[in-house]
Amino acid sequence: MGGRQRPPRARSPRQGGPAGGGRAKSRLGIARIEGYLAWEAEVAAAERDARAFAARFPWLPDTERESLELAYTADRLRYAEEVVDRAVERCRRLAARYRAECRRICTRWAALCLSVTVAAALFAVLPAALRL
Repeated sequence: MGGRQRPPRARSPRQGGPAGGGRAKSRLGIARIEGYLAWEAEVAAAERDARAFAARFPWLPDTERESLELAYTADRLRYAEEVVDRAVERCRRLAARYRAECRRICTRWAALCLSVTVAAALFAVLPAALRL
């Protein structure tokens, strides 16, 4: 059946990533293969369901039944692609939110450590300064 669309695009890896980039590249490669296989399974399921749906109309001529199968498959794959795109967008929003939260927590932690260090230094120097 000619209703195949290409699978959703995978996000490209970050440039200049951390050391051990070989592992990250292989993980990305595995994720792409998994995505490809999942998309192919979705295409096969859409085509199978389209054939089952078109079989409910035995009075249609073969060309119209094939046209119905193609339309059903295209609609189903368009919907599946929209679902994947929404999920990817949600993941990106969550990742950005978690990165911002992590930066906020790290900033607070650094401020706390600096405050404790300054307080400890003052308590160490203050008695000597008061004796003078």
